[in-house]
Amino acid sequence: MIFLITKNLDNQFSSGIENKLQNYLQVASNEKPSKIKMASAIPAHYSNNINDLWREHQIICYEFPQKYVKISWKDIEKTDFSYIDLKIEILNDIIKNCTLCERKCHVNRISETGFCGVEKPFIASEFLHMGEEHMLVPSHTIFFSGCNLTCVYCQNWDISQSNNCGFLLEPEKLAKIIDLRRRQGSRNVNFVGGDPTPNLPYIIATMKNSNENIPLIWNSNLYLSENVMKLLDGFVDLYITDFKYGTNECAEHLSRIPNYTEVVKRNHKMAYKSGDMIIRHLILPNHVECCSKPILKWIFENLGPDVVLNILSQYHPTYKASEYEDIAVLPTKNEIKEVFLYAEGLGFVNLI
Repeated sequence: MIFLITKNLDNQFSSGIENKLQNYLQVASNEKPSKIKMASAIPAHYSNNINDLWREHQIICYEFPQKYVKISWKDIEKTDFSYIDLKIEILNDIIKNCTLCERKCHVNRISETGFCGVEKPFIASEFLHMGEEHMLVPSHTIFFSGCNLTCVYCQNWDISQSNNCGFLLEPEKLAKIIDLRRRQGSRNVNFVGGDPTPNLPYIIATMKNSNENIPLIWNSNLYLSENVMKLLDGFVDLYITDFKYGTNECAEHLSRIPNYTEVVKRNHKMAYKSGDMIIRHLILPNHVECCSKPILKWIFENLGPDVVLNILSQYHPTYKASEYEDIAVLPTKNEIKEVFLYAEGLGFVNLI
């Protein structure tokens, strides 16, 4: 099957992937500090005015690439009020009128829940994951319950469609676990779900308390608001994105997501400029022409042929998929082959 052939590409493609993920790999091997380590050392000015905080964030964000230099992470000293603290202050304001994701429920997340149903950061599981892409494992994967999407075929539906599955931990305690996993050999900390977006304030507060140098992975559907994408800049080392649909109609049909393509395309461009990236796309049955091909064409034309791309062929109908005729079956071998041939025909060079 062509999927297996693609999984065993020539070494030149492996070196290409290594080059595209160079910053992540250097942090993973402690050759350079993680972005959050650097951000924790960059001083910022505090203000009671949210507009002043955003202006300060914009200034530091612009300067951050110059400040993000190759020095030993052990030489970094935290400052009293840092770029990370600035992000936390802004997030604390956002959740009072929640616009973390593009649904923009405008609820006070301190006392009520929005579409995602998330009130508190329930951790469904955390462990050293060996089933991710080869350059990620062992990956300290932290699954949160709840999600801002309602995909009818979600393979993690037992946690994504539950907002209180798992256990609660203070940020300081989770930070100690993250540090322990790093000493046990984790190459990264990988926040996923569900989706990590509803829990971003908790995640940043957690990582502020981490002492180890570790690359942070934002493993997400990327249906975030533009302002929150700006806050991820200078915090995330590697984005793993889930690019699902080529049309808004398919997104509404299968995930109840409005304005999907506009939002996710914008956020992919922002993430690509912000950090290293791996894009995942799951082949859905009967969605090759409407979703897989338009997605691949857009990625190629907007992010380039050398973007790291993982095309997944393991879809199987689960959760409520049997109720939807178009996705109630497995993708055919011909559909899978067609998608891979199309990707190769476009000229992608870093297929995992």
